[in-house]
Amino acid sequence: MLRRSLLAALPATLSAPRLLRAQERLVNLYSSRHYDSDRTLYDAFAQQSGIRVRLIEANADQLLERIRAEGANSPADVILTVDASRLARAAEMGLTQPVASPAIAARIPAELVGPQGQWFAVSRRARVVMFDKARGAPEGLARYEDLAHERFRGQLLVRSSGNGYNVALAAAFLAANGEAATEAWARGIAANLARPPAGGDTDQIRAMLAGQGRIAVANTYYLGLMAISQRAEDRELAQRVGVVFPNQGDRGTHVNISGAAMVRTAPNADNARRFLEFLTTPEAQRIFALGNMEYPAATEAETHPFLSGLGAFKAEVPDGAKLLANAPEALRVMQRAGWR
Repeated sequence: MLRRSLLAALPATLSAPRLLRAQERLVNLYSSRHYDSDRTLYDAFAQQSGIRVRLIEANADQLLERIRAEGANSPADVILTVDASRLARAAEMGLTQPVASPAIAARIPAELVGPQGQWFAVSRRARVVMFDKARGAPEGLARYEDLAHERFRGQLLVRSSGNGYNVALAAAFLAANGEAATEAWARGIAANLARPPAGGDTDQIRAMLAGQGRIAVANTYYLGLMAISQRAEDRELAQRVGVVFPNQGDRGTHVNISGAAMVRTAPNADNARRFLEFLTTPEAQRIFALGNMEYPAATEAETHPFLSGLGAFKAEVPDGAKLLANAPEALRVMQRAGWR
């Protein structure tokens, strides 16, 4: 009876669900990242702001479809996912909204912010060429294009063409070189494989160090995670790996980003903005960089010494819309060329 009386006394414009949301002080995060270090990030934000992060995890496509299906009633406030093309897809689907934030604009370089501020990067991984230092750097390998050269027959270790990292790389290659050159390149990749594609990036690194191939294509954060592993064997293996950052003389090394966006129908927009701004702070960027061995997105943010030791590099500017548009054709071209 008392509860009914209190609710009846509220203004008609303030519903009970809205009151409960306001009392909870939360932000609903839909994330396709599944790392323990990210939970440390959410705990740090909650402690600093008093706003709890309620987490929903799934793969990116599932999350975007869920938000679309939920429509105006979606509880989602923020999307956090990997790859610029997925962020571009979220914007194309009308699921995001621009975020005007001087704090974000001051910390994140313009080339890592989507059109009209619909999304922005929070971290980066470089897709590089790795080799065993004991055998020396492979001669004549300075660009992704060189991976297809016949001098590397039977020497290349890389994941399947259907892997998202390789689709993004091929989509960027397609944007730079056109369809015919991309198909010739993919055909060269297929001819140069040391074995049929199997496993993830870490498996390519291990196979290369075991002598199954001379060159591995992998993202830097996999090598970084080996370098800070609790297993001494992994740490020792990581120290044996040398890195080539491709295309330093032209478009730069391909990077995969993790990025965030505010959902268009965010019920907790103010909390969401505070959370998005927090992701760009030195504290949060340090967690991305040191906890998950990623390159930070924010200018002058701290990078793990192991990654810094790999050397500075020029990064390709991620064009989410172009990657999204090119991805289906890139995959068809790779598979048609025999890269399975």
